Amino acid sequence: MRPGVLIAGCGYVGVATADLFHAAGWEVEGWTHSPESARRLAGKPYPVRAVDIAERAAVKVAASAYDAVIHCASSGGGGPESYRRVYLAGNENLLATLQPRTFVYTSSTSVYAQTGGEWVDEESAAEPAHETGRILRQTEEFVRQKGGLVARLAGIYGPGRSALLRKFLSGEARIEAGGERYLNQTHRDDIAAALFLLVNVPNESRTTAGIVNVTDNEPMTQRACYEWLAAKLHRPLPALVDRPAGRKRGASNKRVSNRRLRALGWQPKFPTFEMGMERSVLPAYPALGA
Repeated sequence: MRPGVLIAGCGYVGVATADLFHAAGWEVEGWTHSPESARRLAGKPYPVRAVDIAERAAVKVAASAYDAVIHCASSGGGGPESYRRVYLAGNENLLATLQPRTFVYTSSTSVYAQTGGEWVDEESAAEPAHETGRILRQTEEFVRQKGGLVARLAGIYGPGRSALLRKFLSGEARIEAGGERYLNQTHRDDIAAALFLLVNVPNESRTTAGIVNVTDNEPMTQRACYEWLAAKLHRPLPALVDRPAGRKRGASNKRVSNRRLRALGWQPKFPTFEMGMERSVLPAYPALGA
């Protein structure tokens, strides 16, 4: 009998992850928040249903037996109340109702609030300055107490999606305070591969794999990023400003290490942002012709 996995949050990352598991021979089911999202995925070779994971009754009605559950739902950019519903309540409901052998929660490297450009790893302090970050940390601790695994994702980009590229092309981008703040990015397909690895990690490696950072091999400064895009696309550099603009993730500045994940056998297909943009994003990015 084939193993089964539930992807709770079949969005940008979730669909790529579901596709990877299906290609590997798993029985896959996907859940989305809205019926509209489920309908858009009706052509997938696995079922996708609309289930509000923040409502325990809805989870109970939709529940089936799964060997693994991956929570990769997104708050959609909402505030603290949305974070509590999607992350804290969502994980509580999935774990209490489904009780899978393996559970993985996708958190964020934004939980690291360091500001000095230092390297951080999974043993570094994770003390977010903002309430949304603190909710992510609270959820991480809950999942770990229940025996689950936590994947802290860096900034996500991939085919059709890159916040950095979008801001650069639209003219919104700014080089802040000399552009020395580090950016940590990871390609969607490398995230999917990391989640697949975590679900399949041997039991003896589970303690090591408790929390892992999912990010590429080479953090880059904001200035280096925009200089590369400007040279590649033959466009001017963004304007320089003295102070950072208001950002959801605050003024953190750190270089996130992926050493633990690589020690488990993960190797990113796109080890640098430049490579991922060159090979996967720029050739098909919809805004390039604008």
